[in-house]
Amino acid sequence: MSIQIEDNKSLKSFNTFSMNVQASHFVTVSDREEVRASLQWATGKGLPSFILGGGSNILFTKDVDGLVIQNSIKGIEKVYEDEEYVHLKVGGGEAWHRFVLYCLDHNYAGVENLALIPGLAGASPMQNIGAYGVEIKEVFHELTAIHRATLEEVQFSNKDCEFGYRESVFKHRYKDQFVITDVTYKLSKKPVFKVEYGAIKQELEKAAVQDLSIQAIANAVIAIRSSKLPDPKDIGNAGSFFKNPSVSKEQFEILKLMFPEIVAYENPDHTMKLAAGWLIEQAGLKGFRKGDAGVHARQALVLVNYGNASGAEILETCSLVQDAVYERFGVELAPEVNIV
Repeated sequence: MSIQIEDNKSLKSFNTFSMNVQASHFVTVSDREEVRASLQWATGKGLPSFILGGGSNILFTKDVDGLVIQNSIKGIEKVYEDEEYVHLKVGGGEAWHRFVLYCLDHNYAGVENLALIPGLAGASPMQNIGAYGVEIKEVFHELTAIHRATLEEVQFSNKDCEFGYRESVFKHRYKDQFVITDVTYKLSKKPVFKVEYGAIKQELEKAAVQDLSIQAIANAVIAIRSSKLPDPKDIGNAGSFFKNPSVSKEQFEILKLMFPEIVAYENPDHTMKLAAGWLIEQAGLKGFRKGDAGVHARQALVLVNYGNASGAEILETCSLVQDAVYERFGVELAPEVNIV
């Protein structure tokens, strides 16, 4: 197995914040054997390995010492089908939005609310990505991963992944222990439309949609995201930088008395999920800018690099936002983006 290792590789074009950090060694892998060969190469050199997907949910604050392995395992394969469902096995390096478009083309329902989310399929279960009332755990069936130390293949079921809000077992107990090579999703042939969350209903009305469909919902989501979120090709960013925080019903009632316009949704456990973007905006930081680091002018949940900000400067902005929100509301914001 021959793999092409590059030395002193700039990662600027491999992360959506456009941080110009260096990887001491870099390789792109397109199948499982190349994953194993790359891990073995790093082990043989006594170097750490770092797995990189689409770079859309990461903030680099320093150079990466070791071997950066970029997952480029592609492919979408139908592995099961019955009257109600179809199972699609997707390569971990497949672009997430391309997979969504594939499902729309074949009228497979379940991921239409997740249209235009950047990144790769392999990262979707790690983060339990979600938007507009839908999370990956609702369509996730199983995944295959290679253990980075033993090089063995391991299957993970939905239950094995221990999904939570933007959480999974891969962010805690198994952090940095596996490379996800493929993910199998369970899509429905009989769609259940979810249009209650966010501005989807208003967008559908604006578009004068008469017959509701998964394509119409995806179009609405794409329109909303395009209007609110900056394109990383124009302004460096990683989408939503913070998780929406949850508070107890009691704390929410106190906040509601103090701030009657506060935006919140009830969680299944009856805690209340607050809209982090609203909190940041009310703290007066929407559109904040210091040098080339700032808070986006249209969506306060998004931190941006206007050109030459360093990872440390973005991180400084993150701390400023956290402090301001805590001071005003007594609520702690946690980053959704992985900070390296």
